[in-house]
Amino acid sequence: MAEPTFWDDQEEARKVIGEVNRLKSAVNPAKAFNAEVDDLQTMLELIEESGDDPELASMEKEVLAALAKLAPKLDALELASFLTGPHDSCNALLTIHAGAGGTESCDWGDMLLRMYTRWGERSGYAVEVQDIMPGEEAGISSATIRIEGPNAYGYAKAERGVHRLVRISPFDSNARRHTSFSSVDVIAEIEDDIDLDIPDAEIRTDVYRASGKGGQHVNRTESAVRLTHLPTNLVVTCQNERSQIKNKATAMRTLKSRIYEKMQDEKRSEMEKFYGEKGEIAWGNQIRSYVFQPYQLVKDLRTGAETGNVQAVMDGELDLFVHAWLRAGGPTSRRSADERNSLDD
Repeated sequence: MAEPTFWDDQEEARKVIGEVNRLKSAVNPAKAFNAEVDDLQTMLELIEESGDDPELASMEKEVLAALAKLAPKLDALELASFLTGPHDSCNALLTIHAGAGGTESCDWGDMLLRMYTRWGERSGYAVEVQDIMPGEEAGISSATIRIEGPNAYGYAKAERGVHRLVRISPFDSNARRHTSFSSVDVIAEIEDDIDLDIPDAEIRTDVYRASGKGGQHVNRTESAVRLTHLPTNLVVTCQNERSQIKNKATAMRTLKSRIYEKMQDEKRSEMEKFYGEKGEIAWGNQIRSYVFQPYQLVKDLRTGAETGNVQAVMDGELDLFVHAWLRAGGPTSRRSADERNSLDD
């Protein structure tokens, strides 16, 4: 970075700075923690040498206070140590699909979109909506957001699966209780320099007018882009930029990420680890239940983590579930369908 020619290639410079920041975020907290532990050890040695010093009680209180401050820092370091996957440090692409339940599920998908947007912002990440498809009557049919920041994928991958909502429907004039389902898929956004060659003949490109609230550009030019990978039938769309070129570049990066994720799954012969885990977007495949009525409870059916503060969860407080999933071993923490239904009951 100190080289005079460092900024000649701004794109490469950005990558270098991003890598430096990633390494700093991994190393600096550990160094700072070790320094605080050394200070605490020094304080303990002083207490041992103080004998009958009248200030002994005050010094002991100071040590206990310092120890209490170290506990959450140790907790954060422990969680970071679980992020050992090859792409855990990457940005995340999170996609929500409405499932069984019609309008109810579309509304539930919109609620999940808000929840994950809030979670990303609370965690210090930059969140950008890349694509969104409105529901026929309310909510969304599907949406994809990009979560940018250190270890975004490492944490967000805990949310992959089917999410179940139980509530009194605002769309039912008889105020009956309804159950809705939406699925969440999370992949890592891989870098452009990854060794993945996709022939142009394998990609079909469609352009169309972006949907939105209007303005001088939206709905007037064909800036939205849809890419289809013909061999795998994977489809990605992007319409968040005003430029068709920028949308195509973003869509291509997302498509490469999805193809790479699929290839990795096939190499390990464990497709259920990432894609099969969600199963059908309906009863029996959920990883978490959100009950609004007749009582309030959010329960993760993989780990047993639960809370009665439903509003806080919907406002993005997901660390309880993410951290429990990481500590339980990540993908290896899955339970059978019978076990999940038993926990749900």
